Amino acid sequence: MLKIKNASKTYSKQSIKAVDGLNLELKPGEIFGFLGPNGAGKTTTIKMVTGILEFEEGQIEVCGIDIKRDSIAAKLNIGYVSDNHVLYDKLSGREYINFMADVYGVDNKTREQRAGELLRIFDLERAFDSPISSYSHGMKQKISIIGAIIHNPKLWILDEPLLGLDPQSAFELKKLMRSHCDKGNTVFFSTHILEVAEKLCDRVGMIVKSKLSLLGDMEQIKRIQGDTTLEELFLKIAGGH
Repeated sequence: MLKIKNASKTYSKQSIKAVDGLNLELKPGEIFGFLGPNGAGKTTTIKMVTGILEFEEGQIEVCGIDIKRDSIAAKLNIGYVSDNHVLYDKLSGREYINFMADVYGVDNKTREQRAGELLRIFDLERAFDSPISSYSHGMKQKISIIGAIIHNPKLWILDEPLLGLDPQSAFELKKLMRSHCDKGNTVFFSTHILEVAEKLCDRVGMIVKSKLSLLGDMEQIKRIQGDTTLEELFLKIAGGH
């Protein structure tokens, strides 16, 4: 579903790599938690995968499609929620979702059905025709999520998706993530909420100082690291960052 092969990124005028030789392969059907302290390379990695940032070395494939060689085809398989709301505030929620559906070529019947279901799940029906500028932080997060997955992409890439969500909406999003993967798709998401990652994810990876420092499911990790929580392990590995 997603293959990252020896990918590296260096920002201009900096000698230290923001991401250094990253190798990672995500499988169909898994929720993968991407962890790490601030500035470790999580968001840079996500922006490389989504084609927002170019990278100097390595290769990234989405559903077998090279992101550099055919970025449009690769991006059609991605639903991306950024860590800050990239929205058009002057549009209503409906106008924004229709715009996103148009971008991905979703027909009217499908978009109405899928949007209606997601609006109900996130309790956003009454605000759908209101301008996004009037939305709260949590409402903006929810309309951003709906817009990102309106085309039902195989790979969801979610950067801190739970921030700003009320407990009910966070619960519903986690259910959607699991349901999506149960259908043979994949979720790649970053989070600082380590308890959620430990309970929800099939595997986790931790990036520290631009390098992948930990990878595996919790059973594998505990066999190697001892009986510990993900929070304790995070503090142990990333504490000196």
